[in-house]
Amino acid sequence: MSGLPGGFWWLWLSTLVNRTGAFVLTFLSLFLTQELGFSGWYAGLVVALHGLGGIAGSPLGGMLSDRWGRRPTMVTGHLAAAACAASLAVVTSPWAVAAVVLLMGVAMQSVRPAIGATIADQVPEHDRRRAYALNYWALNLGFAIAAIGGGAALFLGYRTLFLLEAVATTLCALIVFVRLPETRPEVPLDADGKREAGPRLTTLDVLRDGPFRTLVLLSLLVCTVFSTPWVGLPLTMTHQGLSAESYGVVIAVNGVVIVGFQLLVNRITEKRSPVALLVTSSLLFAVGTGATALVGTQLMFAVTVVVWTIGEMVYVPVNAAATARLAPVHARGRYQGVMGMAWSIGGFIAPVTAGWVVEGPGPEALWFGCAAVAMVAAAGYALLLRRALSGEEPAGEPVAGGVAASGSGASGSGASGSGASEAARAVVPRDAGKAPAAAASQAPPVAVPSQTGPATAPEAASAGAREGSGAAAGGGTKGEVSAV
Repeated sequence: MSGLPGGFWWLWLSTLVNRTGAFVLTFLSLFLTQELGFSGWYAGLVVALHGLGGIAGSPLGGMLSDRWGRRPTMVTGHLAAAACAASLAVVTSPWAVAAVVLLMGVAMQSVRPAIGATIADQVPEHDRRRAYALNYWALNLGFAIAAIGGGAALFLGYRTLFLLEAVATTLCALIVFVRLPETRPEVPLDADGKREAGPRLTTLDVLRDGPFRTLVLLSLLVCTVFSTPWVGLPLTMTHQGLSAESYGVVIAVNGVVIVGFQLLVNRITEKRSPVALLVTSSLLFAVGTGATALVGTQLMFAVTVVVWTIGEMVYVPVNAAATARLAPVHARGRYQGVMGMAWSIGGFIAPVTAGWVVEGPGPEALWFGCAAVAMVAAAGYALLLRRALSGEEPAGEPVAGGVAASGSGASGSGASGSGASEAARAVVPRDAGKAPAAAASQAPPVAVPSQTGPATAPEAASAGAREGSGAAAGGGTKGEVSAV
């Protein structure tokens, strides 16, 4: 756990606090069907609207985190999400519920690119997979508390739980505002001492990066599979005659396994090839979801959750680190935003599909379909990304107007020691043609972070993190909030 900057631990703490109160995404489908009396199809549609909001929120958050700053983007997004959670405690009409959930998707997902970019800013490349794993571990520690605590506290009512989420999210925003330093690299000065206008990138510009585009498309397949259990599993279990409380216990297994074993899994896999790990995790998703079609008891449902949870523990940190590796320093937020958009699209497709398939062809068709999609993703990683993620394929060349920056030359809470390999990262496709060699010497100077050094986390935060690791070692879908 040593070697990570203090600012990272404040981000880690804010993630833990935020997810400890994550009751809306855990119980939204049950709230809509059991308390408000809506159909399973409507519940799936509303949960999908959360993903639809994320499709807009992710690139928006990525753009804001690069242009406005990581910290203000996170604070604004958290406060907006808190307001939406509180609103769900009072609205009852189908249109109002749908609108609030849509806006909540925008707010929550706008935060994710800033979180991912902040980690890439602060943590050297060789430690990033570990940092993303630790942040994901905190997310799931909070999620497990929310699932178990929320299931035990259902007697208080869903609306009370939603108000508690609003309080926790507001506290998260306060932690970020007070303790987290800004890490966005500053735009370099021109000859007149003025800030140069940074390159204006769109989502389409980012997607012209060939290997990154492939990573995004394959991530979309995996996220669609990963998001399905968060709506499909409670519907399948109730279809089998099991109670809502049973679902709460089963889905809590996901968080408990990650809390107990995420750091151990990271130690086992940290020296492995990222492509091999992406293939392995996709196959675990295939086995775990496919087996869900064959079981019918609470215990066996829990076993299937364990299988695809192992895939999740491997997949999420590796995918996040791959995104950071392929992103140029000045566009980290935008790259994280585009990747988050893929997760949001998956989070939109999965609930609609799950609700319709379970009530139509049946649960078996849903889960066997998920297994097939995950196997396609595994083949794609093996065949299409081996060179790009193994370091065999050279990074793109710098272009005029781009910022070729390396965190290794920066000091402070920005990209300390990010690695010289990032110096030549570009925002153009690697197959768009080689720039003249002279362009490298004309590239703008290295971007420097806006802070002189990271804030020092208190001993209590570090001690709490160390104690958590002693156990051994990411909307209605958790998939929508896992792209960190």
